[in-house]
Amino acid sequence: MTQTKDTLLGKDLDAMRQVAAEMGMPRYAAGQLMRWVYAGRATEIDEMTNVSKAMRERLAERYTVGRRAPIAEQRSADGTVKYLFPTGDGQAVETVFIPDDERGTLCVSCQVGCKMGCAFCMTGRQGFHGHLTVCDIMNQVLSCPEFERLTNIVFMGQGEPFDNLDAVLAATRLLTDKEALAWSPRRITVSTVGLPRGLERFCEESECHLAISLHHPDHEGRMAMMPAERAMPVADIVETLRRYDWAHQRRLTFEYIVFGGLNNLPATQRQLAQLLRGLPCRVNLIRFHTIPDTPFHSATEPEMEAMRDYLNAHGIICTIRASRGEDILAACGLLNSENRV
Repeated sequence: MTQTKDTLLGKDLDAMRQVAAEMGMPRYAAGQLMRWVYAGRATEIDEMTNVSKAMRERLAERYTVGRRAPIAEQRSADGTVKYLFPTGDGQAVETVFIPDDERGTLCVSCQVGCKMGCAFCMTGRQGFHGHLTVCDIMNQVLSCPEFERLTNIVFMGQGEPFDNLDAVLAATRLLTDKEALAWSPRRITVSTVGLPRGLERFCEESECHLAISLHHPDHEGRMAMMPAERAMPVADIVETLRRYDWAHQRRLTFEYIVFGGLNNLPATQRQLAQLLRGLPCRVNLIRFHTIPDTPFHSATEPEMEAMRDYLNAHGIICTIRASRGEDILAACGLLNSENRV
């Protein structure tokens, strides 16, 4: 039986030092490997020209870089591009590049499918088919054809980041590590429905921005759409967040899909303003992108503008997020990689 080779992509400096030691390489070689894999974006070990040929051959017997090019792409009329990336276990995930003037945002996935089962989300309908490894997550970034145009990364693709938090945090550390990509954590946003332990751990360990998928300020109303509300009620989420500093470096955002006649009623708007009062944050209102067999429909543009204006008037910074890539099913809630390999 052929033994599967380990990947260098996804390893931090300590792990690279272990690789160097196992291979009989000098300690400084770990830094060389880091630079080739991340800043150098090598796809093959043989590209590492400042490592001896003999050592490259030995290294290639046990390791691969781990880079995998996208196997499919779709391009939207608005310039958004959706890629299908293969994973190490033979599955695939969707990743979205969103250009906007000088800004280029990559929306990455962290799981194949999702366990959360939100009633308005196509990824949730796919069900859960596995966690992505750190290599799988980093590959979406480094193998993105628009890598040189990237200014921001958002963990808002397939999957719940706090359900795969070890891998997500490891990936954010590599993105920000001076030995790897050396990005500022202010260029990275992690989105979550809010899970116990995961929320506190992220707030304690990460300097990246945080986005909470809220969608309703009331426990019963949110639970009807988002089963994860049972694990951590919205009031508990906000109470936990109030213990941390969001007024200076990290940014806190609440994502709010506006369903007409459901979560934009006057009473609901008042409840949302009360829930978030005094918490340094902003609210992004998002148009609902219709999926089959759903009772939901999007609020109209005037209704969304009225909600935005109400929240701003009551001290909550609120904006309406522009919808991108809907024609290729790349917009919020539409990602689904089922049967695409």
